[in-house]
Amino acid sequence: MNSSATQNRPPPRQGPRPLALHLANASLAWLSSQAALPLWKTGSLPWSPALAADAASLAQSLNALDGAAADFPAALERELRRRADLFLTGIDRYRHHPYRRSVPEMPLLWQEGTTRLLDYAPAGGVPLLVVPSLINRYYILDLAKQNSLLRHLAGQGIRSFAVDWDAPLAERAFNLTDYILRFERAAEAAVKASGGQKLCVLGYCMGGLFAVALAAGRPDLVSSLALLATPWAFHAERPDHAKLLGALADPFASAFRNLGEVPVDVLQALFASLDPLLAVKKFIRFAELAPDNPAALGFVALEDWLNDGVALALPSALECLREWYGEDRPGRGEWRVGGHAIVPEKVDVPSLVILPATDRIVPPLSAKALGAALPKATVMTPPLGHIGMVVARDAPKVVWGKLAEWVKSPA
Repeated sequence: MNSSATQNRPPPRQGPRPLALHLANASLAWLSSQAALPLWKTGSLPWSPALAADAASLAQSLNALDGAAADFPAALERELRRRADLFLTGIDRYRHHPYRRSVPEMPLLWQEGTTRLLDYAPAGGVPLLVVPSLINRYYILDLAKQNSLLRHLAGQGIRSFAVDWDAPLAERAFNLTDYILRFERAAEAAVKASGGQKLCVLGYCMGGLFAVALAAGRPDLVSSLALLATPWAFHAERPDHAKLLGALADPFASAFRNLGEVPVDVLQALFASLDPLLAVKKFIRFAELAPDNPAALGFVALEDWLNDGVALALPSALECLREWYGEDRPGRGEWRVGGHAIVPEKVDVPSLVILPATDRIVPPLSAKALGAALPKATVMTPPLGHIGMVVARDAPKVVWGKLAEWVKSPA
């Protein structure tokens, strides 16, 4: 079929990435349910203490119904097939959904290598320098015309300068100090464009560590800090998981030495390890939505951003794994940038620390430690998640408005 409609149709999406891992996780979960059934029926399945009470309750409920126990295997088979069908349907609908992000890009103020600084206007507004993580595209903060934190801030008289790191090319040799020094030069450009005014610096996730480093090393550029879901004490919560990530440094150094970067799908696999069945649950929900449902459109927009990640330069990746996750140098006051220790207790500027209450990516206690260390910190805990605090339906009311007020009049 060679109709014009078919020829103009955009190609299927790659995601959810890494697709093979998500399919394998789903298959293993469902097959394990069937494999465990005979053991459960004989009473030989070793339940964890957290699930033992629910398992006993289910067994009692089935035994109380005539014939229910005998019908249970067939019912389980039907339910697993239903979930598998919905999961695959959700993936297929996502991959072929007609939505594509269409947001006009803001003017380029400065560029060095692959790093750009975009000017969100208005001229004369309160200057705000926004720095995202190295491994995610900046436009989570400008996701859609009707869902854009940066454009909302512009409407409140705040002139945001957004850092777009992009994928590393010549930067494949960069360590974190190299990136932070480049970030300093971007900040200098923003200060110049603002007529010499110091900047409020907003750091999101990994970008928050960069923001703290800038405030510590260049206080002449920074008037205040706004830190969104920024990890700091990496062993304050789930230390075993953090140390496991730290142990990946040496294998990664060998595996990716010739490539010079850690690929996107490898990074996505690490995030998937936090909740291996998250993709299954969310694509099942998506399959049950009408394609033009606002919730479906929002899902596709967010999923596109999630699958549009950025590879991480190998030296920076190894530094993050070894020094942050493995050794918890920031939390111990031993993280150094260019040979200088970054000590938040000495960052004497007003700081807003936003700790999303349901964050699955940054453990709340890790981020809370930064709020406790900064001497002039105001801590806010919205009832949202790591990403939801900037794009969820309630984000404008719960986070955006309060953030704008604070940036214009920091406490």
